[in-house]
Amino acid sequence: MERGSVRRLVMVGLVLGMLVGQSTASFMECYTPCFILCVIVPNHTAFSCALECLKNCIIPNPPSTIHTDTHSFCKLGCASSLCTNLSTKQNPGGEKVESCVGSCSEMCTKNYLSP
Repeated sequence: MERGSVRRLVMVGLVLGMLVGQSTASFMECYTPCFILCVIVPNHTAFSCALECLKNCIIPNPPSTIHTDTHSFCKLGCASSLCTNLSTKQNPGGEKVESCVGSCSEMCTKNYLSP
């Protein structure tokens, strides 16, 4: 087996081990493993992985109807603009990204609750 394949297999095992038994995962517990698994795939960039993982962790189940959760979409748009540059291939920056997404959530809450 190729060295890279073994490395990927070990990484997947570690990440899956971290996820087992967590029923209420925080954003960082979703984002960091998602990002790590994404960047080990050849030709994936830190930006594309950050964007994909933000989408997966902010809106884990896409709405099945036209009626959508506007707060989540506001938060995703804000995070896509402001938080994707906080992750690098060497460091997912989970805490920084979580803080940034939290700021987006607060901003979106203020915008939707203001008259």
